[in-house]
Amino acid sequence: MTAAAPGDGERLCLLCDEHDAMGGMLCPGCTKATVVRLECLPDLYAGLLPFLTPSTAVSQGRSGKGGPAPLPVVEGVLDLRGPGGMVGVAEDWLSSVRDARQMRQPVPAGSVEARLKAAAAGLLANMPWIAVSWPEAGTFAAEIRDLTRSVRSIIAPEPAVDRGERLGHCPAMDSAGVLCGAVLWLPRGEKAVRCEWCDTRYPPYVWGQLKTWMTEDARARDAA
Repeated sequence: MTAAAPGDGERLCLLCDEHDAMGGMLCPGCTKATVVRLECLPDLYAGLLPFLTPSTAVSQGRSGKGGPAPLPVVEGVLDLRGPGGMVGVAEDWLSSVRDARQMRQPVPAGSVEARLKAAAAGLLANMPWIAVSWPEAGTFAAEIRDLTRSVRSIIAPEPAVDRGERLGHCPAMDSAGVLCGAVLWLPRGEKAVRCEWCDTRYPPYVWGQLKTWMTEDARARDAA
């Protein structure tokens, strides 16, 4: 599993800056992560609904005199669920993709939720081209990543988790010979590694070979 040498079509992923032997704008790992984020957008939008109204506990904690009445909605959540929020981001990027590909621009119709679903579906349909050919792929993927993180921070804020040591990209290939490319992590105190994307497992008896592959890749990147 040696990284491709310069001149063999290798380039840097526009999102994670890792060398990508596939020669696309996004490496396989970042492409898959972006696909998952796009697929999650409608569910994240729906998940914001319970957070739209301020907690009754907050209003009950106010004194009956003096302070202003609580807002009927949480403005940040309302902004995300409104026309200029999640749906605005998705529709703007879909419009940019269609413009770059000289495709007809559809007129958004329906509810905000329906429009978001349509925009996400349109972006997913164009992901093969985005990942391989679009110079704006890195900026697009970064904004979708940041958007989903912002929404998740409201719906289900997570404490910082120590994922362990970052080893590199998963070297597994599917039946069609497509490299997985997802990031592999070694949990603290463990020697067995499992790819969180393709579920390939690297038990202790192949750990030495896996480390050799990662070392070779690191040397190839340094040489480049």
